[in-house]
Amino acid sequence: MNLHIVARGAGLWLAMMVGGATMAQEQAPAQVSGNVGILWQSYAEDTLIGAVVPPSKTGYNAFANVLYNQGDFSAGLRYESYLNSVLGFPGRFDGSGVGYRFARYADRDRGIDVTIGNFYDQFGNGLVLRAYEERNLGIDNALDGFRLVLTPKDGLRLKFIYGKQRFDFRDGLINGPGVVRAVDAEADLNTLVAAWADRPMKVTLGTSFVSKFQPGTSFNVDSLVLAMPQNIGSWSYRLNAVRKGWIASAEYAGKINDPSADNGYTYRNGEAFLATLGFSKKGLGVLLTAKMVDNMSFRSDRDLRLFDLPINFIPAVTQQHTYNLAATLYPYATVITGETSASAEVFYTIPKGSKLGGKYGTKLSASFSAANSLDTTQYAEGTREQVLYGYERNSWGPGEELFVRDFNVTASRKFNKRFKAKYAYYHFDFNTSTTPVTTDYKGIVNANIHVLETQFKIKPKQSLRTELQGLWVGEDQDDPTLLQDKGHWATVLAEYTWSPHWFVSVLDQYNFGNNDEAKRVHYIYGAAGYIQGPHRLSVGYGKRREGIFCVGGVCRAVPASNGFEVTFTSSF
Repeated sequence: MNLHIVARGAGLWLAMMVGGATMAQEQAPAQVSGNVGILWQSYAEDTLIGAVVPPSKTGYNAFANVLYNQGDFSAGLRYESYLNSVLGFPGRFDGSGVGYRFARYADRDRGIDVTIGNFYDQFGNGLVLRAYEERNLGIDNALDGFRLVLTPKDGLRLKFIYGKQRFDFRDGLINGPGVVRAVDAEADLNTLVAAWADRPMKVTLGTSFVSKFQPGTSFNVDSLVLAMPQNIGSWSYRLNAVRKGWIASAEYAGKINDPSADNGYTYRNGEAFLATLGFSKKGLGVLLTAKMVDNMSFRSDRDLRLFDLPINFIPAVTQQHTYNLAATLYPYATVITGETSASAEVFYTIPKGSKLGGKYGTKLSASFSAANSLDTTQYAEGTREQVLYGYERNSWGPGEELFVRDFNVTASRKFNKRFKAKYAYYHFDFNTSTTPVTTDYKGIVNANIHVLETQFKIKPKQSLRTELQGLWVGEDQDDPTLLQDKGHWATVLAEYTWSPHWFVSVLDQYNFGNNDEAKRVHYIYGAAGYIQGPHRLSVGYGKRREGIFCVGGVCRAVPASNGFEVTFTSSF
């Protein structure tokens, strides 16, 4: 069966959805599902915290996904609206229109899966390709083109991808200039090899190749004529093994010379390596991770930086925290141009009924992670090697510059049917010169954070959750009479819930140790909301401090604000 599809806007995509459903099996029931999200903010000027009012005076982000499924056929679209986008979101996102649309036919019995339009995907850990969306950060590098997934036999899967990446939004989707081409193969050896079928160790192998095409020109640097490579290739090999309570994985990625804004337009090749080793049994878990990244920035537009058009993704080894002060004041983002890092995590449950475990048991965890620069030697300034390659890597070990060191421990316990509590301690040595989360201080910040979280069930359907947090920093290395960065912080949070519908919360962040007494501000924010099944409405008002918001090692700066916030989410 030949399908000729021409997509010109949302109307034709909806027509394609209906047409595709007609071609699906007549006996298969049709299903329509989706979700909606709306965020509206108002802004008031507050010179004390640096909050400004944009010309529009309000911000508005909204989206709606509509998905259609019938048999082997599925299709969908996402309608988006930025009128105008909320502060902290990409300001170039403007207007309303279709930002994502696709049609897919998946015949699993015959091992054929075809997608046209937009899609997300990831090869292995993402070292050479990861197309994903993180709406809260304003990141969406969905591929727009063609994906073919073949399963020629059980245990073997092949992927072929061709397309461009989403870059901008102005009353509709705008793609970047580069073309991404990719192939991935993954083999489950226990399924493919009959002799391995009953082996206790389960092994999966994978390999990927990803290339981009972007037109380039030549230019002169210090009497050298340099040409921009138009085709850049990247590849990876990966292994995953599981045996009883053990799990091990490793992935290596390489990339040919790729001059870009990230690496100063040098011609150095790129490499990355990520390995994990874990063990778990009842009541105990251990996870070790190591990572090395050298010049692995990979974008479909060589002249862009930060969050724009990344083809690959370098996962963070440092732990991603959730408590307010630990997560937002000094969050670490992976340095894609050069980093060596490692982490170790241990989880243990003291058995219930024991003296230390209590009636319900006590959960303990500890984590240590560190990231440093690469062990490199810079070539002499002005030499041919310095212009072309920048530096020489001496080893895969850590260099002299510390990026971050993070140690934390937690203990949580349920004391009775109505009360439970959790304590957490964090210590950070954080280099604000490497990760510029603040403009007030450049250097190493030494921070200690204590958190006490409690939850008390007042009535069968009513509960109160509280958080008490404190952050203390060290003395300024240049002036011992001052504190590092913005000084000490405290956070108090109280949430009251009437299940299943109502909740209210109050949050107060207090910068009580700021070196400037005029900036010792309370950032108070209150919210109330109503939940009805899959529908949630929340209304809040107050001050939000300037800071960094991170998800999975990817961070975005969020400006200070003062005003109302209304959010609505729903699914169907």
